[in-house]
Amino acid sequence: MADLVYPPVIALARTMFRLLDMRITIEGEEHVPADGGAVIACNHVSYLDFIFCGLGARPSKRLVRFMAKDSIFRHGIGGPLMRGMHHIPVDRDAGMASYKAALSALKAGEVVGVFPEATISQSFTVKELKSGAARLAAATGTPLIPVVLWGTQRFWTKGHPRDLTQRGVAVTIHIGEPLYPARRDSQDAVSAELRARMTTMLDRAQREYPQAPKGPDDAWWLPAHLGGSAPAPDVYEPEAQ
Repeated sequence: MADLVYPPVIALARTMFRLLDMRITIEGEEHVPADGGAVIACNHVSYLDFIFCGLGARPSKRLVRFMAKDSIFRHGIGGPLMRGMHHIPVDRDAGMASYKAALSALKAGEVVGVFPEATISQSFTVKELKSGAARLAAATGTPLIPVVLWGTQRFWTKGHPRDLTQRGVAVTIHIGEPLYPARRDSQDAVSAELRARMTTMLDRAQREYPQAPKGPDDAWWLPAHLGGSAPAPDVYEPEAQ
């Protein structure tokens, strides 16, 4: 598979990281295999998560093919980029086609990225997970790798205006030990274990995060259980249109 678009997009993103003086920390990069198929299951707190989740795989020299809403592929600018990077469109009314495309990518030795919460978590906790990531890993005998991001929500998330020019923002990328689900395993049980691991990883990332809100008006990006003003789980504010 020729990758003429992905490398320059990565180079542009890394240039922006440097210009904005981002404080990016990657931990556990050794858990991403250097070759062969793998499923990355990532939490979802920002519209930019695919950029930073993919960055976590770069030390292993892997390009992640993300499953993303098909509407992004119809965007005038984003669409050609998404197709050029060989990401996988997901039509929620016809999900089998995207599932088969992800299976083919995994069998071809690609790394497939999934956001199993399906939508951004406005509480900044790990929501209930869909079983697709577990199903893909089990069906192809590939590792299921939990990843959590923290700090990306400060740039652009649901219910808050985007601010892509902040300087010096810390971003944490934690990559956990893989799960190895088998075909006979309960998908619900695997998803529950995946969620438990992601919750533990995210809690640690949040508690060890090196920056704090500048004041009460800036506490929106912290979860409620850590003193922030983000809504409690399952009690979300209206989404920004």
